[in-house]
Amino acid sequence: MNRSIAVRGLGTLVLCVNLGGCASVSPVPYSELASSAYMAPDKSDVSGRMPYRYSTPVDWRAYNKVILDPVVVYRGRDHQFGDISEKDKATLAAYMHNCFADRLRSRLALVRERGPNTLRVRLTLTGAVANTPVLGTLSRFDMAGAIYNGVQAARDGEGTMTGSVIYGVEIFDATNSRLLSAYVTKQYPAAYDIKATAGALAAATAGIDKGADALMAQLN
Repeated sequence: MNRSIAVRGLGTLVLCVNLGGCASVSPVPYSELASSAYMAPDKSDVSGRMPYRYSTPVDWRAYNKVILDPVVVYRGRDHQFGDISEKDKATLAAYMHNCFADRLRSRLALVRERGPNTLRVRLTLTGAVANTPVLGTLSRFDMAGAIYNGVQAARDGEGTMTGSVIYGVEIFDATNSRLLSAYVTKQYPAAYDIKATAGALAAATAGIDKGADALMAQLN
């Protein structure tokens, strides 16, 4: 990288830090999600990772099987994909399905047929933000970026110029299709996860990993 490009890049970086980071988006209830009418703002969520939720009292340990539907790419007008290409949406959807399947089978048997003690999980990819090339990594080492990202790391917030993923989770009792839980979540890597800044979709896939872990924490 030559000096003039680096200087311009650092200028952009300082501006983004002053504005609270670039390309950040906040989830919405997504009007075309089947469970949208049930979800409400989650006032207990101070992180912003799960701003909308619907829940009922459930003994999750009573379930030992799960049907995982194919991941749906959301097509509603209130989607938040920005300039993410159709190819990248498909890549994220495939990664999400494989990631959640791997996590779910650590406790539940993956099945295809409805039956007793069986959950059905539907994932809907509703938005994503790609990493900002070069500057996303550079912002972890530049002074202005280091200060901002240090604060964000302490509060589990988003790092500068880092991508993210947004999706909906709907969990049903497979025997009667009763909605047990639903939420919209935004996931992103830790502010100082340098590995997640390399590659356009690295932060979004890291967010999917974190989201799958969060679902398992709920089911356990």
